[in-house]
Amino acid sequence: MNSFDVLSLSLRNLLRRKTRTVLAIIGVVIGICAIIVMLSIGFGQQDAFRATVEQWGNLHLVSVYQSGGGEYVSMGSSVSASVGPAQQGGVKQIKLDDRAIAAIEKIPGVAAASPRETAQLSLMIDNYLSSGVNVIGVRPEVLEKFNYKVEKGEFLKPGDKESILFGNQIPISFFNPRKTWGSSYSGEPPVDVLKGKISASADWNYGRPEANRSNEDKVEYDAYSFRGVGVLANPDDYDTAYNIYMHIDTVKRINEDTARAEKRSYDKNAGYREAMVYVSDIEDVRAVSESIRGMGLQTSSLNDALEMMQDQARMTQAVLGGIGAVSLLVAALGITNTMIMSIYERTKEIGIMKVLGADLPDIRRLFLTEAAIIGFAGGLLGIALSYGASLLMNTALLPVIGGMLGGMSAERISVIPLWLPAAALGFSTAIGLISGYSPARRAMNLSALESIRNE
Repeated sequence: MNSFDVLSLSLRNLLRRKTRTVLAIIGVVIGICAIIVMLSIGFGQQDAFRATVEQWGNLHLVSVYQSGGGEYVSMGSSVSASVGPAQQGGVKQIKLDDRAIAAIEKIPGVAAASPRETAQLSLMIDNYLSSGVNVIGVRPEVLEKFNYKVEKGEFLKPGDKESILFGNQIPISFFNPRKTWGSSYSGEPPVDVLKGKISASADWNYGRPEANRSNEDKVEYDAYSFRGVGVLANPDDYDTAYNIYMHIDTVKRINEDTARAEKRSYDKNAGYREAMVYVSDIEDVRAVSESIRGMGLQTSSLNDALEMMQDQARMTQAVLGGIGAVSLLVAALGITNTMIMSIYERTKEIGIMKVLGADLPDIRRLFLTEAAIIGFAGGLLGIALSYGASLLMNTALLPVIGGMLGGMSAERISVIPLWLPAAALGFSTAIGLISGYSPARRAMNLSALESIRNE
């Protein structure tokens, strides 16, 4: 028999016993639907976690810090990114200086690196104040390499030491300090940060009326003048939206002036407190972090938090997928039972086929094809049902299931990647073939004469 004959005969045999065939297919439908839906919930969790972490900051960024508790040594000019681990236990560790930054830039996967200096300033534009603004000092030439985007204005230039690049949410933080109700968070910013003259100070009381100031001893902080050059286009990125960016030399000078005003020591030769590293491919973040730690420095990145959350999602996915797999196992037993009963009912037919010259492999193919059709049809219907269930979960059941899964606030609870239905269809067909293999061998090994005598 050719393949068409086998397929045609298999379909006719299945249709002769519609009820039993339908019940076997329903078992596969339930199993495949359960697996797809359960796995899709895990994928939905992973997407939700990723979206949440991306709001916290840039997943491509790695923050680098000096290790504590040891004597720091500067890296020689001949030291490369392949340097081995630093000595621990309070002996010698690498100082985060320009040479260390240069070594980090040579690590495969690193697109850019910059030392980072932080401060806090109060900003005044006309009569409007924004207090306690986070200031990030970086090398201006790396901002574009870090994939930051400008909404208005332009980036800082290497020579811009008296300029400010604003995070997206900073312009709306200005308010009139002489009005008791305070701020302008309700709408449009009261000032144009790119036009007005900006004065700034590390004094938290800067720009406030005398009546609002504390009675503590006053410190004479320096005041500075700046101009705004641009506003970043990252309203949902907490890492940039609520900061302002300046030339690192300017921020270092501000920190020196502040330490002097507060009568604190400031060691200019202690190296940078931290650095920012941009990794081109997110998949390389872990390897880059390990290389930097191997140099004797500490690292942190949002990918660390994301990996922990993704591990949690994968654990949930494994548990839910296991529940679906049990359903599919029951369906496989149903297919096996269906095929065995079919052999008992068609024993005489099998004997006649053998007497008429049917090859044993053809008889085996016939039963395997019938089992594969059950698996394939159940897989198709299971995929269709799983898409319907996914749509229901992402609409009407979204608030309920989101609460059950730890308060997930994602737009979609269920996410079905394109490869999952294809894999499920292949899996269901394979389950059919595996379930039908033993009955097919039994049919192939039946004695022709005994089969004909059988009633």
